[in-house]
Amino acid sequence: MGRAFEFRKERKFKRWGHMAKTFTKIGKEITIAVKNGGPDVTGNPRLRALLQTARSENMPKENIERAIKKATDKDQADYKEVVYEGYGPHGVAILVETATDNTNRTVANVRSYFNKFGGNLGTSGSVAFMFDHKCVFKVKNSPDIDIEELELELIDYGADEVFIDEFENKDGDTEEVITIYGEYTAFNNIQKYIEDKGYELVSAGFDRFPNGEMKHLSAEDRVELDKLLEKLEEDDDVQNVFHNLAED
Repeated sequence: MGRAFEFRKERKFKRWGHMAKTFTKIGKEITIAVKNGGPDVTGNPRLRALLQTARSENMPKENIERAIKKATDKDQADYKEVVYEGYGPHGVAILVETATDNTNRTVANVRSYFNKFGGNLGTSGSVAFMFDHKCVFKVKNSPDIDIEELELELIDYGADEVFIDEFENKDGDTEEVITIYGEYTAFNNIQKYIEDKGYELVSAGFDRFPNGEMKHLSAEDRVELDKLLEKLEEDDDVQNVFHNLAED
């Protein structure tokens, strides 16, 4: 198994706290995808994947339509995807992905959180190199899928790892899925393969995980860090939060 599999249980990323937050996050991603690639799903693979993810999360149709409309509304401010990097207490590397219509507000908020809880907001590139940026797909597993053969085929499309995993569906039930990790730039190629082969896509997106040694902290030292992470994750402009703290 590779590093993505090794870290998948340890790496900390944005946890969608409740339905409203989940829908807001996906809605922003849909708006950005439409803005970048147009509303026609035929020519916009990213939008196709996001719509499938939205359906798997039971996102209401009106929410999806509203997100698409925002991208074509001239009076609607554009969302910008901005990544902030810094260090939390005790030298824990933190990377924050945001989607915002007001970068001045967002950077001020993010900086204030770092400062308040003993961290430091850094410059672009200060911690990004400590995380691998990957695309990740989940497709429904079935008895007729040979996982080893599938992995060998997907390598030619940019996949790094293919393995059977568990996924909690919208009904709260656990189902078996095949998780596929690939290089960030391989998203379209892997998605096309999945669609051409007729596999049922559960979700698709991007993820980051530490590529070096994880940080270990005592329970006492983690208190301030947890407060910082929680504050970042609660911010409406924040989409995802990643760090290199080991989940001891």
